[in-house]
Amino acid sequence: MTQPTVLIIDDEPDILELLELTLGRMDLVTRSASSLEQAIGLLQSEPFALCLTDMRLPDGDGMTVVRHIQQHCPATPVAMITAYGSLDTAINALKAGAFDFLTKPVDLGRLRELVAAALKLNQPATRRSQPSDEDPILGISPPIERLRRQIDKLARSQAPLYISGESGSGKELVARRIHALSPRAEQPFVPVNCGAIPSELMESEFFGHRKGSFTGAVADKPGLFQAANHGTLFLDEVADLPMAMQVKLLRAIQEKAVRPLGSQREEAIDVRLLCATHKDLAAEVAQGRFRQDLFYRINVIELQVPPLRERREDLPLLIQRILARLAERNGMPAPWVTSSGMERLQSYRFPGNVRELENALERAFTLCENQQIDVSDLHLSPCTSGQGDDNQDLSQIDHLEDYLDNIERQAITQALEETRWNKTAAAKRLGLTFRSLRYRLKKLGLDD
Repeated sequence: MTQPTVLIIDDEPDILELLELTLGRMDLVTRSASSLEQAIGLLQSEPFALCLTDMRLPDGDGMTVVRHIQQHCPATPVAMITAYGSLDTAINALKAGAFDFLTKPVDLGRLRELVAAALKLNQPATRRSQPSDEDPILGISPPIERLRRQIDKLARSQAPLYISGESGSGKELVARRIHALSPRAEQPFVPVNCGAIPSELMESEFFGHRKGSFTGAVADKPGLFQAANHGTLFLDEVADLPMAMQVKLLRAIQEKAVRPLGSQREEAIDVRLLCATHKDLAAEVAQGRFRQDLFYRINVIELQVPPLRERREDLPLLIQRILARLAERNGMPAPWVTSSGMERLQSYRFPGNVRELENALERAFTLCENQQIDVSDLHLSPCTSGQGDDNQDLSQIDHLEDYLDNIERQAITQALEETRWNKTAAAKRLGLTFRSLRYRLKKLGLDD
């Protein structure tokens, strides 16, 4: 069996020797380059299972290496080696597509963990890039297909990820899928609802405590970070964290270590951090309710989960799968939805997204007769028009929004094509700020 080959790029002989010795003891073949030119030449001449590159090179920088690999050999994970304290540099590397980063002086234990994780990316058993029975992300709509591609790509990275989306849209499902496709798949996935933990217990819950550190601490207890060590920690509703906890979370992220309550020593932790909230986190920062520096750290990459109303073609598949699951759980045959019931479901706006659909179908499953679900079984919330018409639903409003979205999409696409996809120029032509254009591109699914 051919041993994996790792490319090491650094102009410091001592660092090169240390990395070569460490990787050699892991039964890995290494190639070394001391300049950008030499590194590019090696990358063009042979494949590598992993690339480790210093940020500063005599004829360039590591960011050029990251961009070259992303363009020419995207299957090769690349990790950046930065000076201690250069976290901003590391974050920029992650944004550019780096798999992970190391700081100098290099911790050999951390290096071995990084290398082992990176090499797992090329093992076929850990990759499931196509929809399958194992894929919990159901649907065939363009927004869902785009989401799948993004998940598949982001699962290869160790970068902190911010998952945005409305309540009930499936943010935790997406987080679990990213973990399942990642090299951490065999390690713990620990989901946390930040809004459900009382503020006075947060530090103990997150970082653990030592026996006797407070009244009721009758034994040592590991925290959520320790429970997720070597795996993935998913912080749902992260916007609900109080300011004092935000400071402590920021430190844990920056230092990659936590200090349990009552302990004098910090414990090193290795977790991939995924965060989510249904709130507009940037607006929370602007209002002073969320720390900007923490937002910068957790929002290295943002992934948007589409609401159900933007993926209506997925409804039949979702309905079929939900009803089949309910039938299996209750030991009964699955009911079918009448044409009028399906029309009602197709025209409803679902402000609560997939979670609301699941609740509506579970209620209908219980109430329906003769194994068929009709409009009367669904009990979907009507839209009050202000004219006393309690039976009016949101279909007209929804169709208007879809119509307006299509007009906006055409105008933006035309402006981008006319400016050769120069977003700054397109924003100016449309009379928008660059930030506003970026928001609209994400909203309309044009930011690939």
